[in-house]
Amino acid sequence: MITVTNSPRFLISQTAFIGDVILATALLEQLHQAQPDAVLDVLVRKGNESLLANHPFVNEVLIWDKKGAKYRSLWTLLQTIRSRKYDAVLNLQRFGTTGLLTAFSGAKTTVGFTKNPFSRFFTHRIEHRIEPGIHEIQRNAELLKPLNLASPIVRLTRPKLYPSVADFNAVRIYQHKPYICIAPTSVWFTKQYPSERWIELIQKLPDNTVIYLLGAPADAQACNAMIARAGLAPGTVINLAGKLSLLQSAALQAGAVMNYVNDSAPLHLCSAMNAPTTAVFCSTVPEFGFGPLADQSRVVQTAEVLDCKPCNLHGKSACPLGHFRCAWGISVDEMAHFQ
Repeated sequence: MITVTNSPRFLISQTAFIGDVILATALLEQLHQAQPDAVLDVLVRKGNESLLANHPFVNEVLIWDKKGAKYRSLWTLLQTIRSRKYDAVLNLQRFGTTGLLTAFSGAKTTVGFTKNPFSRFFTHRIEHRIEPGIHEIQRNAELLKPLNLASPIVRLTRPKLYPSVADFNAVRIYQHKPYICIAPTSVWFTKQYPSERWIELIQKLPDNTVIYLLGAPADAQACNAMIARAGLAPGTVINLAGKLSLLQSAALQAGAVMNYVNDSAPLHLCSAMNAPTTAVFCSTVPEFGFGPLADQSRVVQTAEVLDCKPCNLHGKSACPLGHFRCAWGISVDEMAHFQ
């Protein structure tokens, strides 16, 4: 869809992972608040476009097929972007490919982080600071400064998703009594609370609640194993991994008594729905800027001071030292008492 208008047209580029796209929606809220007539387009990687379905401020979603015909898709994208004649392109990533798209977009204003290898070709370069007290939402909001928007920008505007009425209706069958959602898995091993500890938590949670396990289709087997080992009465713990879309998961989380999540995408789904959140940080730390933003939220991590924590910004496939104390040291009792 091509919108013909005299209003300014902006492109927000975020082709990283699910959580990154969710956090990028804060910019949509900020831009709309500051300039309601702006036409807002978003560039995402193929597979993440469903997050922006029903979004009232999004005009067009451009999709990059990074796993298919990657470079052919990139060339087609560049031609599409140039044809849109954007007033500004905001590049939230620090990787070269999206930097190339930004640099050659033909936009009047191009803004990105200095760490991007193509940033020297942007009209404005912004420092990307990872330090305590600065959330990713705030880092992204810095990209708006060169736009000289008339209305002030709220730097810590929460991200927001918009599940449809159909999405809320689809999960209504799971909301017949109080429930708790647990998203127990993560792409990265060192970001994932051990399954044995999730099982202990499940066994300690209130008897009057149903527990739903959330995740991707690939997580279904692990979730089934947890349910079997928990040994609770049938129907107490229900595996929904792979059965809900991202927006349906968000709709379910919004009505939960509590949501237990790792430092992973489900955490940001909770932030976008202002859903109660217990965020478990194993090898990473909230000081990286990816902590929960819901009004009712808390961070749980080990009380032990570890020289090795954090070991990495994004997580690792295994504990480098073999002991994984950053995860095993997290108290199940502390997790269970959220009221």
